[in-house]
Amino acid sequence: MEDIEDVLGPAGLSGGGAPPGLRLPLAAVAVKPKRRSSRVAQTPPQPEARIPGTQTIYVKTFGCSHNQSDSEYMSGQLSAFGYAITEEPEGADLWLINTCTVKNPSQSAMTTLIMKCKNANKPLVVAGCVPQGSHGLKELEGISIIGVQQIDRVVEVVEETLKGHEVRLLSRKTLPSLDLPKVRKNKFIEILPINVGCLGACTYCKTKHARGHLGSYTIDSLVDRVKTVVSEGVREIWLSSEDTGAYGRDIGTNLPNLLNAIVAELPVDRSTMLRIGMTNPPFILEHLKEIAAVLRHPCVYSFLHVPVQSGSDAVLTAMNREYTVGEFRKVVDTLCELVPGMQIATDIICGFPGETDEDFAETVNLVKEYQFPQVHISQFYPRPGTPAARMKKVPSNDVKKRSRELTSVFESFSPYQGMEGKVERIWITEIATDGVHLVGHTKGYIQVLVIAPDSMLGTSADATITSVGRWSVFGEVIEGSVVVGEAPKQTSIEPQKEHIQNQVEEAGCCAIDSCGTCACSDAAQHCVPERCEDTLDAPQTSGDVNRQEAVQSTLVRRNVEGSTKASGSNAAQSVGKEQQANVVTRRGVNVDTVLWCGLAVSFAATVALLVLLTGKISSTSSY
Repeated sequence: MEDIEDVLGPAGLSGGGAPPGLRLPLAAVAVKPKRRSSRVAQTPPQPEARIPGTQTIYVKTFGCSHNQSDSEYMSGQLSAFGYAITEEPEGADLWLINTCTVKNPSQSAMTTLIMKCKNANKPLVVAGCVPQGSHGLKELEGISIIGVQQIDRVVEVVEETLKGHEVRLLSRKTLPSLDLPKVRKNKFIEILPINVGCLGACTYCKTKHARGHLGSYTIDSLVDRVKTVVSEGVREIWLSSEDTGAYGRDIGTNLPNLLNAIVAELPVDRSTMLRIGMTNPPFILEHLKEIAAVLRHPCVYSFLHVPVQSGSDAVLTAMNREYTVGEFRKVVDTLCELVPGMQIATDIICGFPGETDEDFAETVNLVKEYQFPQVHISQFYPRPGTPAARMKKVPSNDVKKRSRELTSVFESFSPYQGMEGKVERIWITEIATDGVHLVGHTKGYIQVLVIAPDSMLGTSADATITSVGRWSVFGEVIEGSVVVGEAPKQTSIEPQKEHIQNQVEEAGCCAIDSCGTCACSDAAQHCVPERCEDTLDAPQTSGDVNRQEAVQSTLVRRNVEGSTKASGSNAAQSVGKEQQANVVTRRGVNVDTVLWCGLAVSFAATVALLVLLTGKISSTSSY
């Protein structure tokens, strides 16, 4: 079905006229009433009419940080209109699924969720890259869909869908405003999209079909957004994009101009840090010195995600990546030379069509040479409609073998060896899933796990590194070093909403970039290489996966929306005396203790009952 926006007018609705609750002219949102089967002899009872804005919406997000930002904006608008956002699908009145089209597992997960929703007879809205790039999919028939540039109209789509209409908004228009209501997954982290789309034409990339050509926000609009979120108490700003390095080329500016304008607005006390998002090599080659200068700034993480995808020029040419391995080396070498403590993450696709054993050996040698602390390893997934899908594939067994070999090489590195005993400044924004540690990051965006009270969330402090692991390091906060910024301000959206956790998933994997590989630098966690390729593909699962997941379990972070209740004024004092008490609180009540108490109460009640019965029997006998 084609986009039917502006096709059906008021006459197309039963009863004529605009539907109640719609705030824009009907021509702005075309709807298609659901058809009833002609075989039904009796009209089924109509659902009880409910006031728009009183229902509960389940929001599920797949994909990259840009998708997560879109979900936060959609949740914010729905919340502002009165809808309750929930993470419990069973009790929701409507499901909103924000989708990812990069790899097969993410789209398969979407399909599974759609079937669950249909089986539960729930109204459904599908948003994101899948409907935008593949709106003719059979799975989307009869479902309301909303495109990536129509997120500012999500309330209208939800209202009409709840009335039983099918709505399809896919036409591209101006970029959505950055000032829309927003409910953040983590109130300390603002994901700021600086542009949509890209200038590339990678032969394997499906996201270009959805996000389209490059469209950049103006520097003024981005700087205004930064001022707003800093005033709201945000502690990390993540610049998100399909290709950060291409920013501004469509509006006559460039990335260094934007970065310098943003950095000028960051607090001098370093209470808010900036993280630059994923960038492909071609568009930063001419700005390396300017970008290095920004990365050296005290308020900018010395970290950059630069995907290489392959160590073979022949494979890069087949991918149409528009750079050589030598140019990638220049990017990495220049940044590491000019920026102290620079950390580079990269991506590798194993088994791209035409990749030979010699090509793969070049990739392995490149990874060995640089020993990147983060390498996001993925098997090649042919995406429908892309040139690579028509190329001759590498045998699947060879692809799996190469993926596991590269993973083994990567896991042999010890990137954080030698950090023990060092004192690092860390910025603490989240709680680890083990419920014990808080998660902080160094200037180089190395993950540091510390035991500290929840009141330290949203602060920075000096920490002594006590031990190192493969994926992160452990540390102890130094008393008296805590820096507390202004407490986060409550926005006009007061989401019932402390239970909002729009989980970001890529089919049980980490997030992904626009060109088909994991982009954990744009997600809320470090990446386990092999998980990305094998999680949902049972035949591909290796024996190493479970072990990797176990090691990684403490690194995947839990949402902290609403969890920080202590004011910033007492954060520095709580590191010592309150530390142990807070840790015990986060661990929760000991289950064994509860069970023993229950048994004791039951035993006491039984004894009392026996005594009572014995007394009554004795009284009866005396008569």
